[in-house]
This record gives sequence, structure tokens and C-alpha cells, in this order.
Amino acid sequence: MKLYDYPAGPNPRRVRIFLAEKGIDVPLEHVDILKREQKSANFLAKNPIGSIPVLELEDGTCISESVAICRYFEEFHPNPPLFGRTPVEKAVIEMWLRRVELNFMVPVGMVWIHGHPLTAQLIKQIPEAAEQNRKRVHMGYRLLDDQLAECEFVAGSDYSVVDAVLLASLDFANNLVGIPYDQELTHLKRWHDAVSARPSAKA
Repeated sequence: MKLYDYPAGPNPRRVRIFLAEKGIDVPLEHVDILKREQKSANFLAKNPIGSIPVLELEDGTCISESVAICRYFEEFHPNPPLFGRTPVEKAVIEMWLRRVELNFMVPVGMVWIHGHPLTAQLIKQIPEAAEQNRKRVHMGYRLLDDQLAECEFVAGSDYSVVDAVLLASLDFANNLVGIPYDQELTHLKRWHDAVSARPSAKA
């Protein structure tokens, strides 16, 4: 078993944080996305989407998509339960996973694609798309701040896969993409400081 990884990528980092919370050690194989190694014929045979992370099992099965990889490990290592215990907890976690993906990470990705100098070398950018999605990112920040005013972690009182996903996504937005959240969003800042202090954040 090995996990195809790229240290600076937010999606591989989600999985590394999740694995660290579980205490699971998986061998990593570096894929240099700046050299487009994920688009090689050999890698596309493992994942035709040409994205990382990808988990390759001992029988050759390859699982891509960060949350799908996390679900795989949850089945074999259910403690601590990062996808919830009860039907309600599981549904709420799934709900917030979708909200983080659709209302935050998707617009962050659009700003990255259409508004960052690095991606300008790869595609024809649409500056209007970047500007429109910057507004959506800030709407996402406010949504999260409102939720975190009521809960210690995004999906409730316990740390979950949603927190791992959001931490990787938020740090990507703040640092590489250049869309920091407003410091007046005190509940979001409290959460960010707390989860960043966990040992798993350094994975």
C-alpha cells in the first residue's frame, strides 16, 4: 500500500491530517505536479482524472479523491470515529463536508485557476471568474464563522473529517491563493488556531 502525495497540495494534505488523527502510517510516494507527473501515462493508468492523492492497495486497486480515501481507512480503523457514530452524526458530517466543498473549496479553486500567476502558465484565465469567486469565498468564511459560533468543531462537539478537510482548504486559501479570512470572524479564528495547534496539522 502507498499514497501518492504532493506536500503543498491541499487535497493530499487532507488525507495526511486524517491519517495523523487516526495514528495510521502509510508510505508516501511523491508526485511532482509542477512537472506534470500526474499527467503521465503511468499515473493516468492509476487515476484517469490525473489528480492526487491516490491510494494504491496491495492488490493494485487505486482509490482517488481525498474523502473516499479517508472513508476507506475509517472502515478499517474506526477509532477515533471521524465520520460520526450515530446516523445523525454521520448525516451532519456528510452535510458539512458538502458545504465546505461546494461553498468554500470550489470557489477557492476557481480563484486559484483564474486568478493566480502559477496557473496562468497552464490555462487561459478569466479574471471575472476569479473576482466573482473571491466574493463567494468570503461568503463561505461567514457561513463557517456562524456555524462555529454554535459548535466547537465544524460538525459538532467532536473533531471530524470535516475539520481535516477545512483546515487543508483554508490554509491553501489563506497562504497560496491569497484569500485570508477577516480577523473579525472570531469564531473561525478560534477554530483555526485550535486545529492548527493539533499535532495532526503538521502532517
